[in-house]
Amino acid sequence: MPRRPSPLPDSPVPEADGATAGSAEAEAPARARERRQRVQSAETGMAVLKGLARLGGRASLTALAAHVGESPAKVHRYLASLVEEELVTQDSGSQHYFLGAAAIQIGVAAMRQADPLRLAEPALVHLRESLEVTCFLAVMGNKGPTIVRFEEPGLPITVNVRVGSVLPLLWSATGRAFLGWLGDEARVRALAEAELAQADGRHRASLAAERPIAQLCESVRAAGCAWVRDTNLPGISAIAAPLFDHAGRVRAVITALGATGGFDPDPEGRVGLALREAASAASRRLGHGAAAV
Repeated sequence: MPRRPSPLPDSPVPEADGATAGSAEAEAPARARERRQRVQSAETGMAVLKGLARLGGRASLTALAAHVGESPAKVHRYLASLVEEELVTQDSGSQHYFLGAAAIQIGVAAMRQADPLRLAEPALVHLRESLEVTCFLAVMGNKGPTIVRFEEPGLPITVNVRVGSVLPLLWSATGRAFLGWLGDEARVRALAEAELAQADGRHRASLAAERPIAQLCESVRAAGCAWVRDTNLPGISAIAAPLFDHAGRVRAVITALGATGGFDPDPEGRVGLALREAASAASRRLGHGAAAV
């Protein structure tokens, strides 16, 4: 008798396909939940690390837990992971937690990239485009405040300053902004005193008669910015605000200027508020106030 052919393997039945599809559909929400949990865990870990930084880089478990609004047990679990990664370390005596070597390395790398010229450039462009004013960035050079970046609107005003120009400390808004926070430095103070000794009657009259440099510094610091009307350049008004780094030191100054009469240098005016906000944002990118945020 001829042999019967061997039966073919059973073909998959529709029920099996349906079961596989159903299993995949059931696994999708589980994977989504797992992703959300990982994201939430990362967010909590970062909140603990940032909380430790806000507390000055050192805190007890109880203080840190209260600061981030989590239970001590939960914060302790995250701290254990951060210790393993050397982002946090614990003092064996006090049991306080400190920022670790890896966190310090990250901070040092960030500070190396904190270039005021690069970080302030977007602010200059935004001010020029949104306010249609001339603005520039200056740093403190050997001879005084020196312009390093200059932005002009479509209809610029005529001024005899450009990139490389050195501005006076006492008579320009830019110089006064530097002087407000650097006036105690011997080199800066000597430059200001030399300007005052050479000043004419009109310029001297714009300053206080008693302790002119000291009182100018005090008024600038109190306002958080400096402004002038026709003091440095006739017909030109300006307002300037400092950029601070992580140590609270002035690294640069942003200045906006315009023709007196059509330009309002009032710190509470439209230009003043925008300029101060731009300087504050650039300062935050430089690390200013990071420990208190």
